[in-house]
Amino acid sequence: MKNIFVGNLDFGATEDAVRSMFEAYGTVERVTLVTDRDSGRAKGFGFVEMTGTAEADRAIAELNGRELGGRALNVNEARPKAERASGGGGERRGNRW
Repeated sequence: MKNIFVGNLDFGATEDAVRSMFEAYGTVERVTLVTDRDSGRAKGFGFVEMTGTAEADRAIAELNGRELGGRALNVNEARPKAERASGGGGERRGNRW
């Protein structure tokens, strides 16, 4: 399984449109378009999970720079999510002890 980052998406892009682009290269397990938590509006990027590594590598090579909705896509292997510190401890903005 390979996770692929897809950036510079048109804000009107749909999961179906992104899925159909990637399905030309192999099996797509999941498509996730990232939206703003508060407004629900698209942020212009998302992730595609593909089953086959070789298929995913080919999709990355061929779709990077290709246009979707008039915008050139930025397609590459997704980096692992950065670890974030859990809450508690330390100084918080506006609260001084």
